[in-house]
Amino acid sequence: MRAGREGRGMYKQVLDPVSHSLGTSSIFAVLPLLSLFVLLGGVRMKAQWASLISLAVAVVVAIAVYGMPFGQALDAGAEGAAFGFFPIMWIVINALWIFNMTVETGDFAVLRRAFSSVSNDQRVQVVIIAFCFGALLEALAGFGTPVAICGVMLVGLGFRPIKAVAVALVADTAPVAFGAIAIPIITLAQITGLPKHALSQMVGRQVPFLAFLVPFVLVYMIDGRRGLRDSWPAALVAGGAFAVVQFATSNYISTELTDIFASLASAGALVALLRVWSPRAHKDSTVPVARPGGPAIAGGAQADAWLERRVGADEGRPLNTGAMLRAFVPYMIIIVVLGVCSLHAVALQLDKATNAITWPGLHVLNAKGKPPASEIYKLNWLTAAGSQLFVCGLLTSAALRVGPRRALAIYAATFKLLIWAIVTVCSVLALAYVMNLAGMTITLGMWAAGAGGFFAFLSPIVGWFGTAVTGSDTSSNSLFGALQVAAAHHAQLSPTLLAAANSSGGVLGKMVSPQNLAIGAAAVGLAGDEGDIFRKVIGWSLLFMLLMAVLVLLQSTGALSWMVP
Repeated sequence: MRAGREGRGMYKQVLDPVSHSLGTSSIFAVLPLLSLFVLLGGVRMKAQWASLISLAVAVVVAIAVYGMPFGQALDAGAEGAAFGFFPIMWIVINALWIFNMTVETGDFAVLRRAFSSVSNDQRVQVVIIAFCFGALLEALAGFGTPVAICGVMLVGLGFRPIKAVAVALVADTAPVAFGAIAIPIITLAQITGLPKHALSQMVGRQVPFLAFLVPFVLVYMIDGRRGLRDSWPAALVAGGAFAVVQFATSNYISTELTDIFASLASAGALVALLRVWSPRAHKDSTVPVARPGGPAIAGGAQADAWLERRVGADEGRPLNTGAMLRAFVPYMIIIVVLGVCSLHAVALQLDKATNAITWPGLHVLNAKGKPPASEIYKLNWLTAAGSQLFVCGLLTSAALRVGPRRALAIYAATFKLLIWAIVTVCSVLALAYVMNLAGMTITLGMWAAGAGGFFAFLSPIVGWFGTAVTGSDTSSNSLFGALQVAAAHHAQLSPTLLAAANSSGGVLGKMVSPQNLAIGAAAVGLAGDEGDIFRKVIGWSLLFMLLMAVLVLLQSTGALSWMVP
């Protein structure tokens, strides 16, 4: 049975188009996602082709199974692709532009040496950069920025590119729920109608457990069990400080400042520890010490030579205070600009430039007869993190004395590097929009909600699924936030608990989302090898998701119900 239409060009979603059965309909609804993951992880197809083929599968299912008009299916995909470019890839392009300017001027070499001066042990460096510094970048920008920048920084420190991207992806988990100045939590509150503070409290009583564990996993990924034996104090201090401050800030201080405070506290605690302790080193250590490779602007042998010239250019100069301050200037600019723009009064003024557009050709009603919010495409020119990072790039070029012509050349090279990542991200977001507007996403969610009380266990998995598809915890909350609340009422569970679980589970889907894989791969010169990276992180993603599902299930019962605000 196909969904019906109301009026000419109108499409009304029917969530059980096959034999009026959510279960049977879900078999067809999951086909685009199944295609994507099989092609990416099983067939090892390049991400851009896997995403384009899966998009085609989504369009076919939308038309043939759900009865969505051909034109509307294409329009839905077009809106998703537009969203993939702006605001998502707009952030990544400008973030990498800033980074590439620091590489071009040699300031990245100074920054690399500054991190090395804290500790020359790569097990500690991965915690400082991927976990602490990455969390700060997630707090300020989000949307793949930490994976891109931290991945390249780790490569510059001698990590193999594929391992650098893998650890950057795994590290970018615990901060995600409060990332981009807590946009996922704010969006979840708007979608569900639940108090923002209550959601912040609940998420702050779930993700700190991840924050505590992640540094241990990063050390294990770098040097196995022996690395854990030798370096566990660094993981304990960094993860413990982050978890405690994340809990305290989200529950008692400020939702928006949660990750900023937590990342700075974690870095400060780790630096203080390293003044009195250092990890044991072994002559036959398995810690990678490969030479720098996989640059941010080129590829192949020529790229290796390019990066060696740029990253190694400063090695002979003294590491003085002035050079270190100059190296940190771009990140200081990012913190100040994004921090000021996040202030409520400033954000209100900037938001006046936002244009809300009803996407041409889309005339969709959901099962309740209302148009879905995703029909509206917002061009938030000034409040978009990418636009603010573009301003940061202009200020950085002035601070580092990069002339306009040189800055433009670096921008063009950065864009050229990201071409296939842009194709991948836009294709996956197009797929997500087709699934969402056709009703496939809600079909899958409603089918899972039929589990009753056990849905507390499945709730984080739904969030994981949403982020794995869209690459964004914010988008996952937009897709499934209201569904989680409805399922909670149906199963007599806490709406706050399940809504928060959607966001907390969603953070674990970020490391396997095709667009984040593409962003990380492109940043270190591994475009086309996304399937290999996927296989390195999928196990950790599933393990953490299982732990979060068990935690939420316990919080829904008498065992840990006292944790629910």
